[in-house]
Amino acid sequence: MTDISTINDGVVAEGQSSLAEGDTTGREPVIRFDAVTKKFGDVTVLDALDFEVRKGEKVTIIGPSGSGKSTVLRILMTLEQIDGGVIHVAGKPLWHEARNGTLVPAGEEHLRMMRKEMGMVFQQFNLFPHMTVRRNITEAPMHVLGLSRAEAVARADEYLELVGLSDQADKFPSQLSGGQQQRVAIARALAMRPGIMLFDEPTSALDPELVGEVLNVIQRLAGEHDLTMLLVTHEMAFARQISDRVCFFDKGRIVEQGPPEQIMSAPREARTQAFLSGCLQPG
Repeated sequence: MTDISTINDGVVAEGQSSLAEGDTTGREPVIRFDAVTKKFGDVTVLDALDFEVRKGEKVTIIGPSGSGKSTVLRILMTLEQIDGGVIHVAGKPLWHEARNGTLVPAGEEHLRMMRKEMGMVFQQFNLFPHMTVRRNITEAPMHVLGLSRAEAVARADEYLELVGLSDQADKFPSQLSGGQQQRVAIARALAMRPGIMLFDEPTSALDPELVGEVLNVIQRLAGEHDLTMLLVTHEMAFARQISDRVCFFDKGRIVEQGPPEQIMSAPREARTQAFLSGCLQPG
């Protein structure tokens, strides 16, 4: 158990709205990792990681395979448990809950509540093949948020229009291109109205000619909507263009972070330089 008084600075007051409303200029952290450790067997994937993302910030994580990038997102979505440390999301502990002045491991009800703060777009599209595009988007708002069918359909149509797929609502995923399926996955995540969007290599499963249509949607979201965004990507030019901050991960730690122009054009650390040299070579 952890003494809550040592780690609850910045906690959202009881009853206060968290991410989707309120002042966007305060820039308080809405994601905070404090000395978070994650192991798979004998392999340490996150090594006492300290990491923050502020409200409205667009942060991209880059780094070599196995550096812990995707694990950060999977932990936030409660798909992987942590082995040490504490994470706060929207001012509330994610993997813990307060009980008698201490933090204890969170129960399933708390985890379900916290998942509503975030939407995630995976490498694979993970659409239900037996459901139409529209139904893929309406299921969670109806069953998790309690929306009526009419409300869920209206919300689905709103986000299908945003991602440019209004004319595909009655098709099945198998009838769409990979790029279209990923755009449906983005609309599905947005339909839950999260304040934080997580993108885990959203173009890695796409043919090269389809990458641009997905990146254009994400860029539009970043520019036009009040979302906190955390992205893992190997698209370095896109990371430079969309990010407020780029973090280079290696061996479960942040080696270097800063504005995208500084990280991409003038990295200070030798490990960052070597990684980017390999990524940015022509041809």
